[in-house]
Amino acid sequence: MSVDAPILELPKPSLFNMMTEGRGLFELGVTGMLMPYLSLAPKGDNHPVMVLPGFMASDVSTKPLRAFLKFKGYCTYGWGLGRNLGTEIVGGAHVLSDALIDRVITLSLKHDRKVSLVGWSLGGILARELARLLPDHVRQVITLGSPFNGPGGSAPMVSKLFDMINGDIVTTNPQVLTNMLKPPPVPSSAIYSRSDGVAHWKACTNMQINPEDQAENIEVRGSHLGLGHNHEVIWIVANRLSQSEGTWEPYQKKSQKHE
Repeated sequence: MSVDAPILELPKPSLFNMMTEGRGLFELGVTGMLMPYLSLAPKGDNHPVMVLPGFMASDVSTKPLRAFLKFKGYCTYGWGLGRNLGTEIVGGAHVLSDALIDRVITLSLKHDRKVSLVGWSLGGILARELARLLPDHVRQVITLGSPFNGPGGSAPMVSKLFDMINGDIVTTNPQVLTNMLKPPPVPSSAIYSRSDGVAHWKACTNMQINPEDQAENIEVRGSHLGLGHNHEVIWIVANRLSQSEGTWEPYQKKSQKHE
């Protein structure tokens, strides 16, 4: 894809999906009831895992997921940069602030191991770019409803608010989008839901995966606002993180269709 490639024309989430995003609270309750089942998820190997929040959210939103991963045997961290307003996207050759880059490098050096990154929504976009920039420090990336195919697939109110705070960085710098479309050079899993009311599922999946890419799309059922504590997502994240470094294999799940 050339630098002058046009922005992808992506559908918006349906009005029904947007109006029913409140199911995220129900999903939190279901996860609590299923905790005995979730406790059977694969154990971790104590490597560092950093979880990045979505747009307008902070580390508070990722606390349930981080608590579970800590219980399963990982050294878990929030991103530590307050509320994610998107201002970590600064343009130029990459889309990351020095503070976020330093955070990953510091954790990697502290543990003398690569860091796995789990990013919710906008946090997943940042996680993919961190892996692209720092492959020697990032072990793998897992995105949760992250519209890395461009802003066209996000709910209008979300896109407008993001542009108000950050400006229209993608359309003013096509190279940003061109880079985002490619899977990062580390194992990456894109978790998405067709009933997502904030980001259309097509915006959250790898549309073209080459044979040499260690990339995959994994469908779950649930809302966008519930992805960080959805019981199915939690199980899949634990499964993906439990793989030994250098032995990545795609997640085995029936009916993975991406038409």
